[in-house]
Amino acid sequence: MVLVNLLVLISGPIAAGKSTLAREVARQLRELGRTVALVELDTVAEMALPTLPDWDWAHSIHAGLVGAWSATPIEVVLDEGTETPAEVAQVLRAVPEGAPVLKVVLVADVERSWERAQGDPTRGLSKDRDFLTEMYERFAAGLPELERDLLLDVEATSLEERVVAVVTEAVRRLAVP
Repeated sequence: MVLVNLLVLISGPIAAGKSTLAREVARQLRELGRTVALVELDTVAEMALPTLPDWDWAHSIHAGLVGAWSATPIEVVLDEGTETPAEVAQVLRAVPEGAPVLKVVLVADVERSWERAQGDPTRGLSKDRDFLTEMYERFAAGLPELERDLLLDVEATSLEERVVAVVTEAVRRLAVP
């Protein structure tokens, strides 16, 4: 029985592990019998690559897709891909008014993220140290404005610990009438 439709918003800098966390949270929630829609920004963008003219388009379509899933009986809509307060606000404008939101923010060390990106054959620009550094500086500048219910340090916690924190809080919120 669906008690509430919950949006789990996972934000963080590029190459911090948002996709890995989101996929594992989705898997575990499904194992618990929950219905889950996972909306990943990169997957939305891939629909138009290599001809995507502007990432703003991908962000707009991504937000609309999150909003569309949030208006269905799916119990949990997992959103992965936002980095800035403006991107978060765009997603939140697309969801039904009053929808419960669990805001998860990941923080990570740029050097460790760059090292991880080097071993990932799916990575493009995030393998460029200068680009990644610039993106982390941009993320750090907006971090004080990012509202969050959970702040998870990728370097100080294991993936399992991060997943447990998010799944536990999501299940708790789903049980609230």
